[in-house]
Amino acid sequence: MFFGSQTGTAEEYAIRLAKEAKSRFGLSSIVCDPEEYDFGNLDQVPNDKVIFFVVATYGEGEPTDNAQPFMEFIMDENVEFSQGGNTLENLNFVVFGLGNRTYTYYNEIARKIDKRLKDLGARRIGERGEGDDDKSMEEDYLGWKDTMWESFSKTLGVEEGGAGDVADFAVTEVNTHPAEKVYHGELSARALVAAASGNNTPVGSYDSKNPYPAPVLSSNELFAVGGDRNCVHIEFDITGSGLTYQHGDHVGVWPINPDVEVERMLSVFGLQSEERRNAVVTIESLDPALAKVPFPVPATYDAIFRHYLDISSVASRQTLSFLARYAPTPEAGEKMARWGASKDIYAAEIDGPCLKLAEVLQAAVGDSQTAPFDKTTVWPIPFDRIVSVVPRLSPRYYSISSSPKYVPSAIHVTAVVLKYKSAPSHAHENSPRWVYGLSTNFILNVRNASAGTSGANTPSHDGPDAMGNQQLPSAGLGHVEFNKTPMYRLQGPRGHYARQNIFRVPIHVRRSTFRLPTSPKVPVIMIGPGTVSPDNP
Repeated sequence: MFFGSQTGTAEEYAIRLAKEAKSRFGLSSIVCDPEEYDFGNLDQVPNDKVIFFVVATYGEGEPTDNAQPFMEFIMDENVEFSQGGNTLENLNFVVFGLGNRTYTYYNEIARKIDKRLKDLGARRIGERGEGDDDKSMEEDYLGWKDTMWESFSKTLGVEEGGAGDVADFAVTEVNTHPAEKVYHGELSARALVAAASGNNTPVGSYDSKNPYPAPVLSSNELFAVGGDRNCVHIEFDITGSGLTYQHGDHVGVWPINPDVEVERMLSVFGLQSEERRNAVVTIESLDPALAKVPFPVPATYDAIFRHYLDISSVASRQTLSFLARYAPTPEAGEKMARWGASKDIYAAEIDGPCLKLAEVLQAAVGDSQTAPFDKTTVWPIPFDRIVSVVPRLSPRYYSISSSPKYVPSAIHVTAVVLKYKSAPSHAHENSPRWVYGLSTNFILNVRNASAGTSGANTPSHDGPDAMGNQQLPSAGLGHVEFNKTPMYRLQGPRGHYARQNIFRVPIHVRRSTFRLPTSPKVPVIMIGPGTVSPDNP
């Protein structure tokens, strides 16, 4: 299973395909980064094996960074393989592309791979899959995979029912692990050493595997104060970090999950007490070639839900179908199975109302959706299954709105805060409700907490309340109001993101292949799209 992934989504789908190959047919797979393999050996793949390509199209019809070497090799007109030939008549392959129809070159990389491999004599199994992120990548995937597996079964002569429900991980609670080696939300081993020792910043180079906790220089609201919408301009200090950027690059902001969703998840699994939420677990992969442990361990349950798992996204139909077997009542199991089986019912009752996983579990048993969740029904779902089906919380990427020539020591982000009304929800008395984007509302929380000051923001806090909500004193914060947006534990693991009167946000820079012409003589057409207010056109 080769994945071409820029943000981790293609890798996630490759892992899902590998798990399904195991559960359907009992077949083992290896999930691979193409950057680490020599594709000159494709002519040596046995004809009773299959290569999967799960690839995203990035930018204007370009491969992701990790798929670039493979594309350069396979698209070479004079390509030659390890045994001296230029054909792949031995090769069976499957291809699923991730794209967005709003771009001109929709799923261009998947289409190029498909055509090129067939031109070289390879045999595609099933239809080429194409997921559209502008509509529903999940439904495109679900609509494609079953017929693909039917073709897969016939081509390889394998039958379904090989393995059934097989665990990917072993989860163990530990009581004697050294406290300074327990992860509370740190994103790397180096970050753990820095946080546990009280240092401001982790040592070493900074990248997607070791984000830089950047101090917030300033933050400002660009829309009218008291309006229905927010647009935040926030500036991150990268002085002394070694981070650099160019025009066209993106900054990855690592958000955390809002307090209310963390509390909801902890309650659904019976982990809301102080003792249980702070219990330490270690996780071991039972098949490292198929499923790697997705976040650093050992870690607390609270940290896993707050920092490591994406519990704030809409629950997928496949996940609901899988978890139906663990329902605490037959009625709840029937609801879960129905939501998982019917595309239309799922769209009307789950996807349209934007229900997150814990909200769906509450709705299935008829529990209240309103905090506090002290009467929430506990679901007996093994924790290893949660680790398997809930994706890792990943960074959100933003165009950098500053100039590296004008401010080389700072990275600016200008983002409209995502907030909209959902479709009517059966779980909320058939009424629509406000849905809040995870990362932009995290940024808005940082802006509110820092009160728009420049350099001297004051993140002192009185500690969390019974709901785990951040309590910031009014002194020095002006007219900041938190009740209109989800609240986040901004102080971060071990209070590391709120020290020395400065807020910090973990970030890293992602390089872009987009560049302006080097010659100033090349004409450029620049378009600045924007919005106008009906009251102030």
